[in-house]
Amino acid sequence: NPMTKEGINLGRHLFYDPILSGDSTMSCASCHLPELSFTDGNAFSKGIDGINGTRSSMSLINIGFVKSGLFWDGRVKTLEEQALLPVEDPIEMHHKWPELIGQLKDHPEYPVMFRQAFGIKNKNEITKELAAKALAQFERTIISKDSKFDLVQQGKALFTDLELIGYGMYFDNDPDLPQSECGHCHNIPLATSDAFFNNGLTSAATLDDFPDIGRGKVSGSKADNGKFRAPTLRNIKYTAPYMHDGRFKTLDEVIAHYNSGGKDSPNADPLLHPLKLDPFYIKALKAFIDTFTDTLVYKNPDLQNPFK
Repeated sequence: NPMTKEGINLGRHLFYDPILSGDSTMSCASCHLPELSFTDGNAFSKGIDGINGTRSSMSLINIGFVKSGLFWDGRVKTLEEQALLPVEDPIEMHHKWPELIGQLKDHPEYPVMFRQAFGIKNKNEITKELAAKALAQFERTIISKDSKFDLVQQGKALFTDLELIGYGMYFDNDPDLPQSECGHCHNIPLATSDAFFNNGLTSAATLDDFPDIGRGKVSGSKADNGKFRAPTLRNIKYTAPYMHDGRFKTLDEVIAHYNSGGKDSPNADPLLHPLKLDPFYIKALKAFIDTFTDTLVYKNPDLQNPFK
């Protein structure tokens, strides 16, 4: 699926077009708003029938670099595969691809756009696979690379003293500072390790006691029960509420969770332990995490709604 200007443009239009939903009231962007780092600000996203999903909408920042599987549980491998699912999900957009393809074929503009993007000869060659390819192309352009953290790495900016203390804590690379263990699961440059962890959210006596087994349902291994993808911390200030179930409303609550050491379960990550960070060090850690903020990505005109 090589990226082209025409394919990206088609994908951008499809991403923002409510035609993808059964009643034409919701688009992909309904749950992935640019100003919220391509999330929706809800613990659980609500579909066209008013039914809540079971997990929080994930950020699409740098989504094109994910290799280990998409969604919180990694159940699909590619963006092309992922783009096919929400349209027919009865809890989400609740449409049917054959009907949607008919609408796209009869649309005054989309047949030309599909032809320009994929070189098809007539509108009868429009398929759900081509629509998914276009969506994937657009999503791969949602790239964060202009945060203060990036500028420091490029020698174009300097950390403040407080940010520098937080940097040492985040990466556990200064023996004179307390360790916060963040960098193991949220490593650079993506501020995620593209992997799945049990981060101590739920007390469980056995591996069968998690209310949502997460990765385990996909892998078939009980050892993966209760594990979820580590999301990117880029633009994390805009993606509340946090965790797969949106249980934490603020970043302070997230840090308090890790500061406490989390809850016990058989496969809780071994790096979880009471951090015992005092308010000053928590302030420093937050200051460093804020350097992952990239306002240019969500203000990028090429990522905005083309219908406005």
